Amino acid sequence: MSRLVVVSNRVAPIDEGKQSAGGLAVAVLAALKKTGGIWFGWSGDVVAAPPSAPSLTPVGRLTYATLDLAKRDYEEYYNGYANSTLWPLFHFRLGLTNFSRRNYAGYQRVNSLFASKLAPLLEPDDMVWVHDYHLIPFAEQLRMIGMKHRMGFFLHTPFPAPEILVALPNHEDLVRALCAYDVVGFHTLCDLRCFINYIRFEARGTVTDRGPGEGYYIKAFGRTLVARSFPISIDTEPLVALAAQAANTRQTERLRDSLVGRDLIIGVDRLDYSKGLPQRFESFHCLLENYPANRGHVSFLQIAPPSRSDVPEYIAIRKELETLSGHINGRFAEFDWVPIRYLNKSFTRRSLAGFFRVSKVGLVTPLRDGMNLVAKEYVACQDPEDPGVLVLSRFAGAAEELDSALIVNPYDIESVADALQRALTMPLEERRQRHADMMGVLRRNDISVWRENFVTALTRAPYDS
Repeated sequence: MSRLVVVSNRVAPIDEGKQSAGGLAVAVLAALKKTGGIWFGWSGDVVAAPPSAPSLTPVGRLTYATLDLAKRDYEEYYNGYANSTLWPLFHFRLGLTNFSRRNYAGYQRVNSLFASKLAPLLEPDDMVWVHDYHLIPFAEQLRMIGMKHRMGFFLHTPFPAPEILVALPNHEDLVRALCAYDVVGFHTLCDLRCFINYIRFEARGTVTDRGPGEGYYIKAFGRTLVARSFPISIDTEPLVALAAQAANTRQTERLRDSLVGRDLIIGVDRLDYSKGLPQRFESFHCLLENYPANRGHVSFLQIAPPSRSDVPEYIAIRKELETLSGHINGRFAEFDWVPIRYLNKSFTRRSLAGFFRVSKVGLVTPLRDGMNLVAKEYVACQDPEDPGVLVLSRFAGAAEELDSALIVNPYDIESVADALQRALTMPLEERRQRHADMMGVLRRNDISVWRENFVTALTRAPYDS
């Protein structure tokens, strides 16, 4: 079995006791422990000048290899091109997209630097699995210095429609770089179609359908590769067990006691303009206006840990949410009830599992999202005998699989309010059936299936070095 070399912008903490219990870290660690290999990426530290070689930390059969970033590289590659250009563009927010030749040069420079530092660590039979929009040029940079390994790429964000992507200067260079991989993976069929349409109509490449679930062969920019959807998932059964345990923890009991028998709607999102949080607050406001029987009987808990707190757009959205929550609470609150509990802080995975367990409604309404694992986590944490209801944006990748949720358009404030009312009043048998349907999806496609499907596809892909 070939070693696996995983490349991501950030490497999970080396102390496994502190690692995320879900998402990319679980999949990557399980794969690396099975095959042996390297997890390579940025350390998270910004320094005066980057070191000449990565810091290597062996742990069993795997090695963590991390590099610091110089301040200029951090500003141009990470804050600049990755987060101010690609992130808004890939989330269909052209008006927030910043185009800068200097940042693009920094993006390419850091990808070249990372490739040059990884190359000496590679063995001839290694497979390289690269993750996310920060590192799109990585395979191209490796091939430019003579590396002929199998290389796969997975995009954790949406992929924009060609009509949006072509607004990006150097868009052809970016797609050419994607075609340097042997396998390119996306969350959803919609994202895959956007990529295929660009190849057909902008790059004038050839696309061959390989059949249901197998993706497409692509010939473009002088290379042959496979493009396919691989919907990422969660570590389902451990999370089910964790939620059952968390139902009786002190923190969950405190939340339950504070409700005094009221129903709880919960949202958990990183503080980001792609998550649709202002629209979500407005929808809850509309629920209280249009369905006044909920006043005093329903609370909305929004947990939104801050992110990229030095970026102006993120400062603006935090102020907007503080204003909205203050307005709604001022309009409806009573001496013994506050409608919105808005928290800018993080909680442990166990705490969130308990919070999900006691919530009557999970409200997941991004304006655009690659997958949104919170939606899947909410479902897995429910008591199957008395489950809550998931209200889910049609623009989250999870909606492609979790079609037994109440699917909404987050831009339509009144329809989201109507869906919340339906969720709060849904009969038990309907809730049980919807939950069982979605749990069937999560059990058939958990994080292990996602990982194995991608690694298998990379092993079998046409090898065009």
